[in-house]
Amino acid sequence: MMGKHMVRLATTFSGIGAIEHAFDRLNIDHEIVFACDINEFVKQSYFANYDISEDRWYHDIYDIPGEMYEGKVDFLMGGSPCQSFSSVGKRKGLNDDRGNLIFAYIDLIKKIKPEIFMFENVKGLLTHDNGKTFALVRREFESTGYKIVYKVLNSKDYGIPQNRERLYLLGFKDKNAQFDFPKPMELKYKVKDFLEDKADPKYYLGEKGIHFVKNRTQHNYKVQINGDIALCQKANQQFNWHGDFVQEEGRPVDEKYFLSDAVKSYVLKSGTKGFYSKPQTDLEVARPLLCTMGSMHRAGVDNYYTYGERIRKLTPRECLRLMGFSDDFKIAVSDTQAYKQAGNSIVVNVLMAILREIYNLR
Repeated sequence: MMGKHMVRLATTFSGIGAIEHAFDRLNIDHEIVFACDINEFVKQSYFANYDISEDRWYHDIYDIPGEMYEGKVDFLMGGSPCQSFSSVGKRKGLNDDRGNLIFAYIDLIKKIKPEIFMFENVKGLLTHDNGKTFALVRREFESTGYKIVYKVLNSKDYGIPQNRERLYLLGFKDKNAQFDFPKPMELKYKVKDFLEDKADPKYYLGEKGIHFVKNRTQHNYKVQINGDIALCQKANQQFNWHGDFVQEEGRPVDEKYFLSDAVKSYVLKSGTKGFYSKPQTDLEVARPLLCTMGSMHRAGVDNYYTYGERIRKLTPRECLRLMGFSDDFKIAVSDTQAYKQAGNSIVVNVLMAILREIYNLR
């Protein structure tokens, strides 16, 4: 519906910049007018990946001087915190300060008067309080005078194998604007297509973790192993044992060659004094074999390799891939923060599909 031109983009509740990344991936010429997020770790990630200066970053949506940006923004993006309406939260709705941030965003729209705005949230906003909450929110959006359209879209319908349903609401300043939400596409990929070739050993679960996760999958918890379509990513999924896990099978080896728990503990803990003080398994280059076969594997100084069942978490990079972020997106924070940021983000591919419709990109 719109031709190509330099798009002046501004975002609130910016997170790690899903809409910015979508513009980048589509090669749409744009500039960032301002961005805003209250989380300092998010700011680290944002500044590591996008062209922005301190004077264009706001810590809080209430700090943004809307009047100053009137007529200077073409596209305004906002996805306020969703916990107030999520089915996995306490669902306090508009009685929660986070829920009320929707109105702060609407107030900003009225002041800035962008050509287009987009609002994203969980689909639970539609049904909260038997639909009364959304009826109020919708009236507030309509009070802006914009043409309002909205729809729930699932990322698995737009190229990403993740079952993530979200509400997308758009407003067009031009009341005659013609816009149709993108049609679902055939899913050509599975989760395995987004996995790294080799994951760091720190992401693998210990024996207790393996038992715990496998037990939860058998009792209909929100856990799956080697699923073709990922469960909806959550900010805390890697810390309370739900979400997606990867199981890898090693090649079979006769049981007699496996170490007992006691010997395994000794091997990994000590080694021979004054010789190999830091025992390691799965060495790429084997240590020299001892002279006599009778002395092999007695003192924890020889070659040990791990086989059999291995289950691991998704890595932060894999989580980002399953949110539509390409590998040139820099991870500038700890794993803990990276997991949270991926889970709180928006699927880039869905945004790309919407932008293609807005800007007539084929």
